[in-house]
Amino acid sequence: MSSTSFPKEIHFTSPIPQEAQHILSKDAVEFLAVLHRTFDKRRLELLENRKKIQAELDQGRPLTFLPETKHIRDSPSWACAPPAPGLEDRRVEITGPTDRKMVINALNSGSKTFMADFEDSNSPTWSNMVLGQVNLYDAIRRQIDFETGGKQYKLSEKPAVLLVRPRGWHLPEPRLLIDGKPISGSLFDFGLYFFNNAAELLKRGSGPYFYLPKMEHHLEARLWNDVFSLATSHLGLQQGCIRGTVLIETLPAAFQMEEILYELKEHSSGLNCGRWDYIFSFIKKQRAHKECVFPDRSDVTMTVPFMDAYVRLLIQTCHKRKVAAMGGMSAQIPIKNDADANEKAMAKVRADKLREVTAGHDGTWVAHPALVKIALDIFNENMKGPNQYHIRREDVNVTDKQIADPSVPGKITEKGVRDNVSAALSYCAAWISGNGCVPINYLMEDAATAEIARVQLWQWVKYSSKTDSGKTITPSYLQTIFSEESSKVSKLPGIDPSHVKIASEYMSSQVKAEWPSDFLTSDLLVHLEGVGTVGGATKKSNL
Repeated sequence: MSSTSFPKEIHFTSPIPQEAQHILSKDAVEFLAVLHRTFDKRRLELLENRKKIQAELDQGRPLTFLPETKHIRDSPSWACAPPAPGLEDRRVEITGPTDRKMVINALNSGSKTFMADFEDSNSPTWSNMVLGQVNLYDAIRRQIDFETGGKQYKLSEKPAVLLVRPRGWHLPEPRLLIDGKPISGSLFDFGLYFFNNAAELLKRGSGPYFYLPKMEHHLEARLWNDVFSLATSHLGLQQGCIRGTVLIETLPAAFQMEEILYELKEHSSGLNCGRWDYIFSFIKKQRAHKECVFPDRSDVTMTVPFMDAYVRLLIQTCHKRKVAAMGGMSAQIPIKNDADANEKAMAKVRADKLREVTAGHDGTWVAHPALVKIALDIFNENMKGPNQYHIRREDVNVTDKQIADPSVPGKITEKGVRDNVSAALSYCAAWISGNGCVPINYLMEDAATAEIARVQLWQWVKYSSKTDSGKTITPSYLQTIFSEESSKVSKLPGIDPSHVKIASEYMSSQVKAEWPSDFLTSDLLVHLEGVGTVGGATKKSNL
């Protein structure tokens, strides 16, 4: 099917792959147009609201619990929907992008659920976005098996329950224009998956389940709720069949957890500690305040005050409203050639999961199938029922000052600076190349790691921070490190040196900026347009 098969108001800037014709059918795309025309104006208004709140923060107005929604927080009379089929027990969830091999391995991993990711562990090339939808369509119908290199990949009898994470509200899908404007990436990812699979999932005893990223306000959750309601009505399905778990991964959202649950009430399946993006947001939102300059990224652990406060509040909030309080990601991957190093890495995973289950979390995330059994063993030993909703954490009393507490013990080291430069360059270059899930130093990193690295480098320059050896961090000091690390990254397998050059120029511009950009994925998106389409042409622009 070509774009000429659609009304002139609907235009694809990249061809639809042959194998995705059924995914981007005329009916499916017209459904996307309904979502776009109904909700895009509100989406853009909410994004403008983020800018207003940021301006207030820059002027010194602190974030607080909202006085106008105090009645929601104080009311004991409301609760969220009961767990949907397959979501009663979520003790271990594996996450990853939507390529065919990954989907099969994740669904077969032994985890309770698999979060198929169109967001931060995915590079949104056209082929990744569209063929990822094909892979999920086939997995749901158990027609995804394939063979490559003499090895067979086949779904097990009892695969994990499938959840999908669409892109955040801020990202567009530039390859589909409706009425001359790009559709929201969120609505594109959600809409295609829901239209093509919701009825089939319900028929098979499951349902359309989602993870919702990057929200900064409860009105953004209300928008998702309205999208869910309209989509369900449009397809003639039962209201309430959708479930959404919200990642609390921005500082403003931490002050509105109950309000977010309230807005999604009948569609809510809980909250998740999106901890790496949360660190990124903590720095970015408090960018105008020198006291919020952090030490090395490795020092910002789950036990520092602001992270501990946010975890305790999330567990208390979720269990008060009878939904899942999901723990965070362990990004470690096996170290195959060093048994001692591997055991130390796995010991960190065990300690992290033990901290989560004893705190009251109902489940946790891993990035690699080898970690599933480790996490399961910890949760099986310490969580005998399907969840811990009964652990109310009524001992918790988290204040707004505790959530925004910038005190993090540690120091800025030259190694920490270099690690940030290396991580940012490696990830950005891989992302431009079409890979959003990148192994770096035996950790499976996604965009959040690069974002922390980017804003830390920016704030260290902005506030003339010094390393523990007394060196002031300036653009010229960083430029030497950018050059040295670029040479190393360019030699890594699967990395295009021209993409490293783009990444280095981008990072150099960022550390000199008055304020850091909101998202590197927004900034670098132009370099992906056309990737994976006929001829493989890539549209690029100067940064």
